[in-house]
Amino acid sequence: MMEWINTALFTLGGDRPVLVIDLVTSLLGLTCVFLAGRNSKYNFWVGYLYTAALFLMFWNKNLYASLLLQPVSLAINVLGHWRWTHPRSGEESAADEKALKVSMLSWPERLLCILSVFLIAGLWGWTMDSLFPADPHPYLDSCVTVLILLAQLLSAMKKWDCWIAWLVVNIAQIILHLSVGHIFMPIVCALYLGNGLWSLVSWAKLYKKKI
Repeated sequence: MMEWINTALFTLGGDRPVLVIDLVTSLLGLTCVFLAGRNSKYNFWVGYLYTAALFLMFWNKNLYASLLLQPVSLAINVLGHWRWTHPRSGEESAADEKALKVSMLSWPERLLCILSVFLIAGLWGWTMDSLFPADPHPYLDSCVTVLILLAQLLSAMKKWDCWIAWLVVNIAQIILHLSVGHIFMPIVCALYLGNGLWSLVSWAKLYKKKI
């Protein structure tokens, strides 16, 4: 693996180094969600770089459940890029007929999403615990990973509900990073949390305007 990703830029909390890969991943991630929250299709171009950076970071931190699902994350990003720019009949934004408008899940669909997360995360966590005992928190790691994939999928379909999923992800990630001794990443996740709250309100307005 490339040695540059382990280069320490500065330290937090005395002896907690912030690595190059940590900073690069954080900047790409923040840029991606910032653009998504502002209804910009360019978030997907940043998302491609973000997925690659996440793969390296998870490899470096031994978070294998998250690492192995990055190809799935990439596929969802490609799907989202297509859907946002190629709406079907009746899905067009009132502001741009070539853009997908914001929509919402029904309550039965929301319940299905919740049940799916618990089931898939449980099975995936058990698998990771069996295959990769070096992962310090396989079930929490798996739950966060499945939630991220759900949030990405909902975002790809431009569902307002994606921001609810992202808020849960952000809180879970703060817990996960703190549990393995990270200091820098919880701060970044707190920024994600703030952007998620803002985007939740912003997309609700877009939904009402059919944009």
